[in-house]
Amino acid sequence: MSGQAPGGAVPILLVEDDEATRTALRRDLSARGFDVEEAADGRNALRRWEARRPALVLLDLGLPDMDGVVVLRRIRRDATTPVVILSARDAEAAKIEALESGADDYVTKPFSTGELQARIRAVLRRASGPAADAGGRIAVGALVMDPLAHRVTIRGEVVPLTPREFEILAVFLAHQGRLVTSGRLLRAVWGQAYQGEHHYVHVHVSKLRRKIAAADPAGELRDLVTAEPGVGYRVRAAETPPG
Repeated sequence: MSGQAPGGAVPILLVEDDEATRTALRRDLSARGFDVEEAADGRNALRRWEARRPALVLLDLGLPDMDGVVVLRRIRRDATTPVVILSARDAEAAKIEALESGADDYVTKPFSTGELQARIRAVLRRASGPAADAGGRIAVGALVMDPLAHRVTIRGEVVPLTPREFEILAVFLAHQGRLVTSGRLLRAVWGQAYQGEHHYVHVHVSKLRRKIAAADPAGELRDLVTAEPGVGYRVRAAETPPG
């Protein structure tokens, strides 16, 4: 499965039990350039999140089978996927619990689609890390990662990455010029349950590097990610700011 949605649309998982609200949000967000997948309860939300690894999750707290905070904690245990809470709960305690459980933002119902879109784009920009430009893009040489489009290009050509490879590259590019340990990658991309499974990192990073090399015949990105035996990977810093 590709980590990039058709046409460059940002893949979002919308978790909302009210069908009318869910349908209206899907229609409005799709019209604004998002690729929206839906779930009406927590169980299906977790299954679809794990299968697709979207760029962002919109999560209602009042789900029929479990509290949305349980879903949030399960996602946060395994990944740094941005999560925006959509809830009618406006009590300060509810907001604090969600934010302290790992939510990136909290939008109280009712809200406008324009406000929600602005919050989504702000969260995606922040998730790109300090190396991102004002549009959230990160560039190293000829490689550009655009999290708002959920797309990676080299000299304008799309590099077909799986969701895991996209997440790994996002972690690398958020740590330019630094050493990223295998353990850090495991926690960020696979979650705490996979600590010690370092072969996962080796296999997926090797595939990612091969795809980058195939799209970069001149070899300019050869040293984008270099292995530090027994430790992890060192990431090259950008020489010029993203354009």
